[in-house]
Amino acid sequence: MQPPFIRFGTWAAHDYHYPSNSLIITSKGAISRGWIDYLKIKNFSIFDKVEPNPSIETVEKIISQFKNENFSSIIGLGGGSSLDVAKFVAFKMGKKKIMIPTTFGSGSEVTRISVLNVDRKKTSFHDEKILADVAIVDPTFIEGTPMEVIKNSAIDACAQCSEAYDSKLGNPYTKFLCNTAFDILEYAILNDKFEKLALGSLLTGLGFGNSSTTLGHALSYVYSNEGIMHGHALSFTALVAHRFNNSVFYKRFESIVKKLNFEK
Repeated sequence: MQPPFIRFGTWAAHDYHYPSNSLIITSKGAISRGWIDYLKIKNFSIFDKVEPNPSIETVEKIISQFKNENFSSIIGLGGGSSLDVAKFVAFKMGKKKIMIPTTFGSGSEVTRISVLNVDRKKTSFHDEKILADVAIVDPTFIEGTPMEVIKNSAIDACAQCSEAYDSKLGNPYTKFLCNTAFDILEYAILNDKFEKLALGSLLTGLGFGNSSTTLGHALSYVYSNEGIMHGHALSFTALVAHRFNNSVFYKRFESIVKKLNFEK
């Protein structure tokens, strides 16, 4: 299962022809970073207050604020938090969904999952109708991204594809996607070729989105719920889980964690 239209490549988000009268859902700073200008989109409304680890209350606030607007589509722009909110809002409002990641780790642009905080606990919502109609993955957004964001995004993607490869819900197709994704991500991280993360993250989303993450992610939520960044938590919990499960990725994942040098 994947979006019916996936566009990948440098300038992909810049060159796409967006429908008029859209609602862009993003985080603070999208305008100042030049993301909106880069899209060259016309005739739109914007909600730019998505927080890290977003809550279900943010979804409810957006729906309440724009319930009388007849948008043609909802565009999610940003990291996994913005995309998860945008997908869930569009799902609830019955609107076309266009997802554009600006960080490359969550794979949210191609999954049928939205992760939201409910009563201060991370909760995963799964539904085929959450899946985007259009996913646009443009490596250009990696330019100027702070290293801390790159690190947390990259390790998330590495954890997702390696966990999903080991998942009992996997199949030869998802294992192929996840193994290929890990190869790309590993090369990108160990050789500082961060522009390659975009493709690795996309393949990761297609792989784990059609199987599942496993113990590493389950353990990480304990720390994410306490305010620790998701990727930072995964750098430890996924490593412990891979060792416990005797994963074929354990040593390779360990090398990546050492390269990214997360604080203990």
